[in-house]
Amino acid sequence: MKHCLPLHHMLLVCACALLPLPVLADLALATAKNCMACHNIDKKVVGPAYKDVAAKYRGDKNASARLTAKVMEGGGGVWGVVKMPSNPQVSEAEAKKLVAWVLSQ
Repeated sequence: MKHCLPLHHMLLVCACALLPLPVLADLALATAKNCMACHNIDKKVVGPAYKDVAAKYRGDKNASARLTAKVMEGGGGVWGVVKMPSNPQVSEAEAKKLVAWVLSQ
């Protein structure tokens, strides 16, 4: 007897296969590095929503380097009076990966 998945199960499997794994991994990295305590993908928490950051820096060829430094060293004045603290627990490679993910939102 043949076992076939129902069509809706096959579509779900195909849709999941299309999700880029780095996007999921970078959300996990952002959570592990405590970024999600102050940020959210689509709404402001303490800091700006990642979608807002991506929109603000879209087309800025220097954004990646500037934001990578800001993730590691902290900064403020762009999104209001609350300053982002430095993040010594985040390596430069991790900061670059996080920034690439944020800018892809």
